[in-house]
Amino acid sequence: MIIARSPLRVTLGGGGTDLPSYYEKFGGFLIAAAIDKYVYITVHETFVSDLIVKYSELERVPDATHLKHPIFREAFALTGIDGHSLELTSMADIPAGTGLGSSSSFTIALLKALHAHKKNLVHPAELAAQACDIELNRLKEPIGKQDQYIAAYGGLTCFKFLPDGRVEAWPLKLSGETRDNLEDNLLLFFTGYSRSASTILKEQDQKSKSSDAAMIENLHFVKDLGLQSQRALEAGDLREFARLMDVHWQRKKQRSGGMSNPKINEWYDRAMASGALGGKLIGAGGGGFLMFYAEDKIKLRHAMQEAGLKEVRFRFDFEGTKLLIS
Repeated sequence: MIIARSPLRVTLGGGGTDLPSYYEKFGGFLIAAAIDKYVYITVHETFVSDLIVKYSELERVPDATHLKHPIFREAFALTGIDGHSLELTSMADIPAGTGLGSSSSFTIALLKALHAHKKNLVHPAELAAQACDIELNRLKEPIGKQDQYIAAYGGLTCFKFLPDGRVEAWPLKLSGETRDNLEDNLLLFFTGYSRSASTILKEQDQKSKSSDAAMIENLHFVKDLGLQSQRALEAGDLREFARLMDVHWQRKKQRSGGMSNPKINEWYDRAMASGALGGKLIGAGGGGFLMFYAEDKIKLRHAMQEAGLKEVRFRFDFEGTKLLIS
């Protein structure tokens, strides 16, 4: 039995600049944090020749080339495994389509498990690059690279996306006190909406490819906000970081009409009037989780509970994708 675990993530600054349509021209930068909510993949050998794959559906096929699930199929192809006499199962702490990078965490965990089955040791950077190859190149998803890389590395990590496709990664340099305060004062609330990131990101991708002036200016601004957020966090100025989160959310809403809706705006305004110093919707937009920075957490929790939003408490993950059993 092999069990691989990959963390989900929240973005702390610069989100959206990791799409190839932007960084291949201008370079991208963002900060992401892995959290202790996970996607799990199990692999074990069976006594039948078929490949059995269990996710929200169940597939039993002669070999991996017959799989309907595109990520499972491409991961088997990339690792050179036919799937005979294997059974794989996918599980997750948080539903898909909620803005925490679950699709890429799933891809990374799957690759980690399949490499373990072949007794391959794979560096996090290579694991992330392989996941990007599957999602961006083979499946042509209009998504970025941050989810794959933060899932592989874990921690609170800065990423620079270079025009030639290379990715540089290094830890955010926080004091222990700042890290603990950040972890304690960030709160996640589920909006109740699930959505496909591809739908919203496709609009951004197309506008970036066509050099839409407003989109490019927006992403330039957001990249600079990411750099400002890095400086604020490393200086221990969490109130400034919170202010930048709010500025980022106001700009992010301008990228697409599907980024927010009246209910999300209402919840956001309520939070800002109830102790939040800054916040934003996590992920591509349109649903998922609202994240806020608040020093008066009791007041904020009470307001969001009254509004009917469920809080998901979390801590940071510093292990990245790993094998629990192999």
